[in-house]
Amino acid sequence: MKKIALLLILLSLIILGCGKKEVVNTDVTEILFWQAMGGPLGDALAELVNEFNDTHPNIHVKSVNMGNYTALSQKLMASIQTGNQPDVAQAYEAWIANMLEGDVIVPIEDFINEDPNFGQEEMDDIFPVFINSNKMGGKLVSFPFNKSVRVQYYNKDILFQNDMDPNKPPKTWEEFRTYCQKLTQDKDGDGTIDQYGTTVKISAWQFENLLLQAGGKIMNEDNTKPLFNSKEGVQALEFFTNILNKDKTGYLSPGYEGQKDFTAQKVAFYEDSSVSMAFMLRTGINFNMGISAIPINKTKTNIISGTNVVIFKNEEDRKKEKAAWEFVKWFTDTKQTARWSELTYYMPVRKSAMEVEALKNRIAGNPEIASVYDQLNYATFEPQISEWFETRKYLEEHVIEKVVREMLTAEEALENAAKMIEKKIAKREE
Repeated sequence: MKKIALLLILLSLIILGCGKKEVVNTDVTEILFWQAMGGPLGDALAELVNEFNDTHPNIHVKSVNMGNYTALSQKLMASIQTGNQPDVAQAYEAWIANMLEGDVIVPIEDFINEDPNFGQEEMDDIFPVFINSNKMGGKLVSFPFNKSVRVQYYNKDILFQNDMDPNKPPKTWEEFRTYCQKLTQDKDGDGTIDQYGTTVKISAWQFENLLLQAGGKIMNEDNTKPLFNSKEGVQALEFFTNILNKDKTGYLSPGYEGQKDFTAQKVAFYEDSSVSMAFMLRTGINFNMGISAIPINKTKTNIISGTNVVIFKNEEDRKKEKAAWEFVKWFTDTKQTARWSELTYYMPVRKSAMEVEALKNRIAGNPEIASVYDQLNYATFEPQISEWFETRKYLEEHVIEKVVREMLTAEEALENAAKMIEKKIAKREE
């Protein structure tokens, strides 16, 4: 009898349990965020997204890595065609130009105008270059997200061993060239160079910087005509060719080979994104490393790189648009943008982030790094036209590489590139 009674009690509990409805929070708005952050960058993003979700119980951001930027671009364009785009996504200016033409994004300015907690004080706190690079047609259409600048990494130990001040890296093109000449050495006397001044990576971004530093321009004022096919463009290409073919103080290193060789102490200098620091720290650095602004020429202009974020229209659920803006606003406020810069070496979006303890300590520990962040005060950005993403690739494959390999003259290669983009612009305007 006791067994029967016990079974009856258990059965009743099961029945009651089945009848009880699970409480679901229907007020949670899920945001789909497409991004292309990998390695330490992806880890940092995940950390911040989780923090946002923990502190915003009514919004849940689902962050999905789409691979690299090329894959992200392709998937975004495909999703737009089918009407299945995410709520928010990383995007380059060239992509955003296409999105505006397709009327698929909500201009960020619309959210700001309706937000009583985001006024002129907040706008003034954002570095002007980020505001200007996200304006199209006079309107703020996207928002800065992961922005970087080019920097110069250098091996302080190698400089010291060669009676050079380890705290004074080269500041100009000519100084850099001289340093590389002195530091390219056959250290063991076997007739083979085993320490070079630098490596050269085929980079449109570097070419753009060199072009502007030489006093040239990429495009005309309204981005309808290329201007890089100029004497300044030739000078920019000569920077590569002199190092590789004349001085022989550097060598071509595809992909991330230059970064690997620098950490292996095969080269004294390495130029790349500020974000490269996060990857090098993860792999390990067994020497005293310096980081500074890139060497300058006639001007010290530095072009920012990296993506912005866009918020896609959602006619069926406007709550998703507003929730997406809350995430973007939170991610780019003083505390989070400083944390983002601390973890990844991306540039902070806000000026006030430079007063946050972590970044102040970073500069105090390496005064030269202040020059890296200072580049934001005289930085500019790439042409905001849909053709530029493809043009960058053309510059790398058909201009820089062919010139440094002495397959074409600088003048010929630049003229070919100018004709290519002119045709694409003309086709768009037909």
